[in-house]
Amino acid sequence: MKRLILSILLTGLVGHLAAQGKDISYSSQGTKLKGYLVSPENKSSKAPGVVVIHAWMGLNDFVKGSATNLAKLGYYAFAADIYGEGVRPQSPAEAGKLSGSYKGDRDLYRSRIQAAIEQLIKAGADPERIAVMGYCFGGTGALEAARANLPVKGVVSFHGGLDKRGDKQENSEISAKVLVLHGADDPFVPESQALAFREEMRSRKADWQMIYYSDAVHAFTEPAAGNNKSSGAAYNEKAAKRSWEDMKKFFQEVFAM
Repeated sequence: MKRLILSILLTGLVGHLAAQGKDISYSSQGTKLKGYLVSPENKSSKAPGVVVIHAWMGLNDFVKGSATNLAKLGYYAFAADIYGEGVRPQSPAEAGKLSGSYKGDRDLYRSRIQAAIEQLIKAGADPERIAVMGYCFGGTGALEAARANLPVKGVVSFHGGLDKRGDKQENSEISAKVLVLHGADDPFVPESQALAFREEMRSRKADWQMIYYSDAVHAFTEPAAGNNKSSGAAYNEKAAKRSWEDMKKFFQEVFAM
């Protein structure tokens, strides 16, 4: 009986350790960054990799949890640090200003994403099977990875902004498959922006999908957003679960697993 209990405890401990991640220090254009890497339990062969981009408040436990859950699905997952090591907004006003600076400089944003992709490959992910996903501000980043034709097979935006850069016209075909997971009642992404996004995808001959979730506003995947829908940002458990399942099916297609 004691051996059985010990075996159960050790099995649980191994499973727990397998899901543990580690901080990774790296840099981009001279800026120090610190991301969070979680590797799949079975690393004997090349597995696909997913970069996870945080929302406007910066790299946090929610994004690290997403990376951990992706690793449980068999992927290498790297929670990217876009802002820089130790740079974390202390208020929504500060977060808005900081995230806005990257939306205003899309080349800088894209270079930070590229640096995260390189770290993912360095960790052991198959360079031919990389994807990028992100939440809110990070969802915008995922779309930027597709727009820039970074070396990725697919991108997923969870309640992200859909607007594109205004300083340059980009007309090349988009090679990555695109999945947008969108709250049907999101007040921060007007339908005019969604319409412009769809036209952009068509004009650039992208393979794209856009799924709307009823009764969902901005930040619908994040429990920390609370449940006050009237604020424009709130957690929606049903939409959160459905969108995760839609993401899983998308990655299975993209990675052909």
